[in-house]
Amino acid sequence: MAEIQQWLDDEPVALHFIPDLGDLARLRGRMEEFDGLPIISLQTSPLHGWNSCLKRIMDLSIGGLALVFFSPLMALIAVAIRLTSSGPVLYRQERMGLDGRRFQILKFRTMVKNAEQGIGPIWATANDPRVTPFGRILRATSLDELPQLINVLRGEMSLVGPRPERPALIQYFRKSIPGYMLRHKVKAGMTGWAQVNGWRGNTSLESRIQHDLEYIGNWSLRRDLNSLALTVVGGFRNKDVGSLRN
Repeated sequence: MAEIQQWLDDEPVALHFIPDLGDLARLRGRMEEFDGLPIISLQTSPLHGWNSCLKRIMDLSIGGLALVFFSPLMALIAVAIRLTSSGPVLYRQERMGLDGRRFQILKFRTMVKNAEQGIGPIWATANDPRVTPFGRILRATSLDELPQLINVLRGEMSLVGPRPERPALIQYFRKSIPGYMLRHKVKAGMTGWAQVNGWRGNTSLESRIQHDLEYIGNWSLRRDLNSLALTVVGGFRNKDVGSLRN
């Protein structure tokens, strides 16, 4: 390139260069400029500046209204859990979110108390004996996820984004699945593009990652609203219980 540029210095022509970086650009690759220096971004988050503000406004407004709307139902669920099994109403579990930061995700408890004591974290299976009878109802209707509205209002999660996973499993996934950690360029979500397209529970992890990265690479507020609408329409129906949760 230096030789070509020197050769064309004496010619009245414009010189343009298109770098062959298609194989390197993983996530929203684009050309930028910083203080007069050209910068080629190969993987960046779409959620910065106004995009980040708009998404947060959506989370606070819709998430706040949803929490108020579902509060009576959540209170009834809490009472039912107390009456049908021993143990706490809420289950807290460490997950990894934006930029690898860890937080405590909240869910209604659907398993017996100390379900993982002595065995550690394992995937829940169909007809898992650890799941309580009332817990099966909560899982089948996704109502066990409602406390995550608190995580959304705290800013730990978003209404829409890749579903968060446990740090211990992430250490395995990041080594075996290329591009897995790119999911953490945005906040984890209560629902996601992978889930509304059927990739939830005990399904292909690779396909879920592909949908998550496609969501991040083509993020828009309209897509978030579309995902929420699809979740409302299809979310409260039976789902595979094969997910790592309690």
